Amino acid sequence: MIFSDEPTAGENLTILPGHVSPGRLERVLRAGAFAVTTELAPPDSADPLEVYRRAEMFDGAVDAINATDGSGANCHMSSFAVCALLSRKGYSSVLQISCRDRNRIAIQGDLLGAAAMGVANVLCLTGDGIQAGDHPEAKPVFDLGAMTLIKTVKTMRDENRFLSGRSLDTPPQLFIGAAANPFAPPLDFRAERMASKIEAGAQFFQTQYCFDIPVFKEFMQRAGDLGLLDKAYVLAGVGPMASARSASWIRDNVPGIHIPDVIIDRLLGAGKKQKAEGRKICVEMMQQLKEIEGVAGVHVMAYRQEESVKQIVKDSGVLGDRVPWHPGQDVTT
Repeated sequence: MIFSDEPTAGENLTILPGHVSPGRLERVLRAGAFAVTTELAPPDSADPLEVYRRAEMFDGAVDAINATDGSGANCHMSSFAVCALLSRKGYSSVLQISCRDRNRIAIQGDLLGAAAMGVANVLCLTGDGIQAGDHPEAKPVFDLGAMTLIKTVKTMRDENRFLSGRSLDTPPQLFIGAAANPFAPPLDFRAERMASKIEAGAQFFQTQYCFDIPVFKEFMQRAGDLGLLDKAYVLAGVGPMASARSASWIRDNVPGIHIPDVIIDRLLGAGKKQKAEGRKICVEMMQQLKEIEGVAGVHVMAYRQEESVKQIVKDSGVLGDRVPWHPGQDVTT
């Protein structure tokens, strides 16, 4: 599936009836296509070519690229800058906003600036605690939380005003995303939390890593019972683990990530081919997740394995014969 009015680099799509943004990700999801998104780790550099080199690894394999915002409370090039650079080339980017580092004045200004630069998607996050990163002496802000951030974007977009009540000349036309973690206790509360975010304005969700398919199915069943899957799109989080050791460390040290023993045992059993096994597991997870009712796509998080994303997507077959847009693609074929 290729949309006939794909943009050239730097141009926006028109906003279709019933859509809220000019973005490609919203079009793909509303068209019923299985979407694939991924993450670009911003460089520790002021060189824009670093961003482009990283983005090119995903060409033809993903529908949108998230730019992380100080992930792990570590400093890198800003999500805003990465998304602005990606927009120059025509990529569909997802601006991640963490409430940790900016107050509502700065956040609202960034939302307007990002929309002006061609960014059409935003992912609203609370943000990792300062103590987790390389600047533990920094002062956390948390003026807003994830829920109030979602409401802020929706207020600016739909009510044409700042939180102060002052009107906007042109509102930011943004497709609003949020995070979901089906594996964080209490499990029974996860779908209800998702419902609250939808009520606040969330239109799509990217979840934490999904290594426990039965638990994820229960979450999706509950979400379906609550009628949430008719109101928002769920992109299930996946990613390759490099080794049993790294998977164990992540499980033990990164809050909210659940990796069952069976996955770690399988990696360990692969001996010297653990990285290849991790990628194979990711492929299998993607295939299984696509078959779950209500799953609209996958979000591939391949930290320090970004070069593997394109092959993983290809091996999974989740896109079928659809080739996501990328700079230079001939949309007439």
